Amino acid sequence: MTETKISRRNVLLGVGGAAVFTAAGGGAGYAIANTDGKSPEASAAAAPAPAKFRSRPDLRTLPDVTITTPAAATAPGYIYLTPASGTGLWGPLIVDDKGSPVWFRKVPDPATVAIDFKVQQYQNKPVLTWWEGTIGGTGGQGVGQGEFVITDANYREITRVRAAGSEQADQHDFVITPNDTALFWIYDPIPYDLTSAGGPADGVLHDGVLQEIDIRTGRRLFEWRARDHVSLAESYAPLPGGESAHLPYDYFHANSVGLDADGNILISARHTWTTYKINKRTGDVMWRIGGKKSDFTVDEKSKFSWQHDFRRRRDGSYSVFDNGAGVTKEREESRGLIFKIDETARTVSFVSEFLHPSKLSAPTQGSFRELADGGSFIGWGQMPYFTEYAPDGTVRLDGHLPLDNQSYRAYKAEWPGVPLDQPALGLHVDGSNVIVSVSWNGSTKVSKWRARAGGQPGALTQSAEADRTGFETTLTLPGTPEYVVAEALDDTGKVLGTSSAIPVRV
Repeated sequence: MTETKISRRNVLLGVGGAAVFTAAGGGAGYAIANTDGKSPEASAAAAPAPAKFRSRPDLRTLPDVTITTPAAATAPGYIYLTPASGTGLWGPLIVDDKGSPVWFRKVPDPATVAIDFKVQQYQNKPVLTWWEGTIGGTGGQGVGQGEFVITDANYREITRVRAAGSEQADQHDFVITPNDTALFWIYDPIPYDLTSAGGPADGVLHDGVLQEIDIRTGRRLFEWRARDHVSLAESYAPLPGGESAHLPYDYFHANSVGLDADGNILISARHTWTTYKINKRTGDVMWRIGGKKSDFTVDEKSKFSWQHDFRRRRDGSYSVFDNGAGVTKEREESRGLIFKIDETARTVSFVSEFLHPSKLSAPTQGSFRELADGGSFIGWGQMPYFTEYAPDGTVRLDGHLPLDNQSYRAYKAEWPGVPLDQPALGLHVDGSNVIVSVSWNGSTKVSKWRARAGGQPGALTQSAEADRTGFETTLTLPGTPEYVVAEALDDTGKVLGTSSAIPVRV
């Protein structure tokens, strides 16, 4: 098990005038105050783009999340996204049902991205997990090289899970099992004779390697290789050609892993249009659904292609995010698909589908998950939308990232976030008032904010309160006190955290 120490750094930014603040890693405590004394013209010329949040100017390029279909009642919990765009501000992001940020952590530079951010259970406690690394690939298909991060409810890193051997973990899925082991994929490029598929004899194949790792020790417990069980003839993906003929052929493209009710393994392979059940003990393929070698007769409405995120649901049915588009376009719209299987009759029968009101087609990525109350939640992958459905299939919440973004998956779940740093505080003087901007990255318990002010840090007799209004809440203090402190309150009025005492300088 490893722990990373969070380094401290001093950063100089302009907020109104120049503003000095101290940042402590991803869950930073910030204190912002007007401190420069330069002319307004000189300060304006030196200042960067306006901050989105006065208390957290470092989040100036955090993408906005728009809710287009709000609902009076939704499943409890927060929404988990990994925005990716040209801004370079990549990282795991939690937002609420109004689209307001709850927690964000920028992943390290250079060129590192975060993927597949979600809540799981480890050692019987809720944790956050995501993948960090770099993504490349051929033919527009993302292949990752990186590792998985696990943090506790205080946002402290518990450990990082790495692949056993010389390879690095792929980003497509990370599942913590009830035995505190981890299941994930590796894309292993190996020399391979591709003549059977029309390629070169000295070609390269991307083998889909599934590993199970004991999280505490890092020991490999299980390994499964696609090439030992799935032939190249099952693939719908074209071979690399021309000058790219010797790049790896991604014939399988594994993109999800999970457990069936009997403990055996469920996987999805996008490029074979097939979902598989794997014997956890022997590694044998127990059955295939879809594709060229399906062991089941699949009814017309249950046929899927270029799919992601194959899961068993609580009622015994199965679900998949049916992209319906990829290298080719097989359907006009992507969808969440639910079907039932009859293992005796070897049939697959349609149960229901979930479409987006705007008839979205997502050629890559995507997720479809069952919610705790029986509803469903879809992340539309390459299309930067997410949608929550009631159990009867009606849309009860819909939203999106900026249209130049995407999020590989999107999830919804409850989360007890309790950051260990201090709340962030930003101050600026407006006429005869002090405007106090407060936030606390990651706290899910704050109901109200209180600003206390006075002539000395130990003599703060003036106060103002306001209900929390999203990531950042603004309070107004009349007059020009010398010092201000912000206090985060829960719904009973208990103080959860207190900022540093910040001087007010005009």
